[in-house]
Amino acid sequence: MSGKTILYVEDNEMNRQIVRDLLKRTRYQLIEAHDGEAGVTKALEARPDLILMDIQLPKISGLEATRRLRAEAATASTPIIAITSFALSGDDQKAQEAGATAYLAKPYSPRDLLGLIRKILPED
Repeated sequence: MSGKTILYVEDNEMNRQIVRDLLKRTRYQLIEAHDGEAGVTKALEARPDLILMDIQLPKISGLEATRRLRAEAATASTPIIAITSFALSGDDQKAQEAGATAYLAKPYSPRDLLGLIRKILPED
């Protein structure tokens, strides 16, 4: 009875804990990566059903990680929600150009995030 898998690529432990708590009561399985390079590697290994991608990441940015995942056949069509605390003008456009499916600016309501996840990836 395992649900769909979500990969959360985020360097901030507190943000990862919020999403862990949010998804605990759902059927989604959460896997995590703490930087852009690890996120690309985990996505290619685990083949998640959805990726939550922070934009400001160590090693490589979330935008670069998204571009790399879009270039791989295994993850080219995996939905990616770009998340950033730098909701500057044009960030949503940059995320879209990199291949993000959707965009969410921090701070966000966990309920809004869960709603977006369920819209893109309905629970079984």
